[in-house]
Amino acid sequence: MRLFARLGVCRVNVSDLAEEAGVARGTIYNAIPNPDRLFEEVAGDLAGEMQERVRASIDGLADPACRLACGIRLFIRRAHEEPQWGRFIVHFGFSNKSLRGLLTASLADEMAKAIETGRYAIAPDQVTAMVAAIGGATLSGMMLVQEGYKSWRDAGSEVAELMLVALGIERTEAAEIARCELPQLGPA
Repeated sequence: MRLFARLGVCRVNVSDLAEEAGVARGTIYNAIPNPDRLFEEVAGDLAGEMQERVRASIDGLADPACRLACGIRLFIRRAHEEPQWGRFIVHFGFSNKSLRGLLTASLADEMAKAIETGRYAIAPDQVTAMVAAIGGATLSGMMLVQEGYKSWRDAGSEVAELMLVALGIERTEAAEIARCELPQLGPA
């Protein structure tokens, strides 16, 4: 993850991996059957792991607005607490299929249900655009934290509040939800 974040997808080679791990090149070939697929495997593992952790963290929350706000804030907090992880996600979040799904997994279904119940005030045909906006805003919030422009608390709450307002939640309620107690991120 560190190498890909620092060097890019196409620039990491077996020698880089061996040096980073402190092992011989042969060990890399023995441990990684297809080094050319390593990036996709790493990205897929990161996506799956974070999806499960967030899902476990927000599972007890019934309100879709609370679930969304907490999910956004958990991503931004993790980017602060684990800067290498955050750099990787910000760097490749838009360009890798597994990572694009990371920020949006099951979000479209939840949004559709929230629209049906009247919790969100957007049209059903706007769900895809809103999911993209939430993903982009979350990545941007993570970048603001990494670059030192905002604390994770401020960036997370502000992004969550703005996304809730965009979904039709009244601003005062959105601000409250975006600043509620944040559950711990579920175990890895």
